[in-house]
Amino acid sequence: MAARAALRRRFWATVPARLRLLRAATLLLATAVAALLLVAGLGLNGTWDRISGWDAPRTTSAADLDLALNDMDAQAANILLSNGDAGKGRLRTPYTKAVGFYGDARRATGHDLRTLAVAAQGSPADEKTVESLTDGFAEYQELIGRALENDGHHGGRPAALADHRRATDLLRTRLLPAAGTLVSSNDTAFTAEYSSARATLSAQLTALLVLGVLLLAVLGLLQWYLARRFRRILNPGALAASVCTLLAVVLGTQLLSASATQLRVARHDAFDSVVALSRARAIAYDANADESRYLLDPGRRTQYEESFLAKSQQLYGLKGATLSTYDAELAGTWQAYRADHHDLRFTGEFRRELDNVTFPGERAAAERTVRAYAVYQRDDRTVRALLAAGKEREAAEFCMGWEPDTSNAHFGVWMSALNRVADINRAHFTSSVDAGRAGLGGLLPWAGGLLGAAALLTALGLRPRLAEFR
Repeated sequence: MAARAALRRRFWATVPARLRLLRAATLLLATAVAALLLVAGLGLNGTWDRISGWDAPRTTSAADLDLALNDMDAQAANILLSNGDAGKGRLRTPYTKAVGFYGDARRATGHDLRTLAVAAQGSPADEKTVESLTDGFAEYQELIGRALENDGHHGGRPAALADHRRATDLLRTRLLPAAGTLVSSNDTAFTAEYSSARATLSAQLTALLVLGVLLLAVLGLLQWYLARRFRRILNPGALAASVCTLLAVVLGTQLLSASATQLRVARHDAFDSVVALSRARAIAYDANADESRYLLDPGRRTQYEESFLAKSQQLYGLKGATLSTYDAELAGTWQAYRADHHDLRFTGEFRRELDNVTFPGERAAAERTVRAYAVYQRDDRTVRALLAAGKEREAAEFCMGWEPDTSNAHFGVWMSALNRVADINRAHFTSSVDAGRAGLGGLLPWAGGLLGAAALLTALGLRPRLAEFR
């Protein structure tokens, strides 16, 4: 009992003991709030680094790989289609451009594979997928090389077609599914990172508010005790410390809330659209390749026609539509959408983008993309009509030509419009990351400084009162 009474006298029973206890509680809580903000700041800095330097790039690299593989096969088909008979009757402009684009796509594929190999480290499943892709890509190049070599000889077209079929089958059964798996895997990892960061921010915000309220309560108790014990209305030091604490909590709350908002904008408002549009580009290049394959390989025309329609449905889905009804249904559903932006009677990647329109200028750019897509779809019917009329060369020229009002020219307009929508979302993704980092540099030092000032002001405010008991 004596020991308990001694402790009570030391830590609470006397006025100096009470003042020291309140001062210690204030300093401890101020330190806890400062430590919480420091941990939150370091965590956010790491999150922004991972999102901008790791999660987003590896997801877009996987999507770019998908596109580059599709572009390679499209250009390989275009080379064979425009080469004529061992170069005789060659469509020179389409052939030259196809050769150049094939080389560009091959180099892009190699670059993307190297990037993904680095990104896959630590994930056995992704490492295995990238390894399989690399081996398959080497086999694909060998088959295309043989096809091009055979097509350079008189009478070599049947052998070239056989090699191209094997290459295309390899692409469709192994390479593209593996690339799609990487897109989904990396995007899922990004989503997990985002969800974890948001949950952490929510918990930190709750802890900040609890600790901030406790700190303000202790300062209020200190102010009340000083006023009651020393017959003074206010203690300037404690009052200034309370103001500093309140400002620090407000700034910390603003930092965490703004960071959560910037994370949501970066991940969902911007990057969801980037992923949808990246998939749309890859599907578009694959559909364009199906047109060239359709012209090149008479034995598989039914297969490639069905494949083209399936990819069209992935982009702008119309239930039950066939190639003969697709254009009219597209026009009708699009007109309904233009009259009422909530009337979306179609599915697919374009629907995903229009459901996620967020930024200024994005809706207008997305609508231009769909209008350009509709023009390209009508060009496809022209290609098939020319072929059905026995005008094979005219069909190939219209499909692969680069003159105005040809299919390739309209495809380029479509891709430019799609890229514009993607650029808007990429720009806002980058600006959200930059804003998140700027918030750390702007608000965190001020909040930390104010908490330090609160602790110092509390100590200085109590110093004269404690001196009275010496």
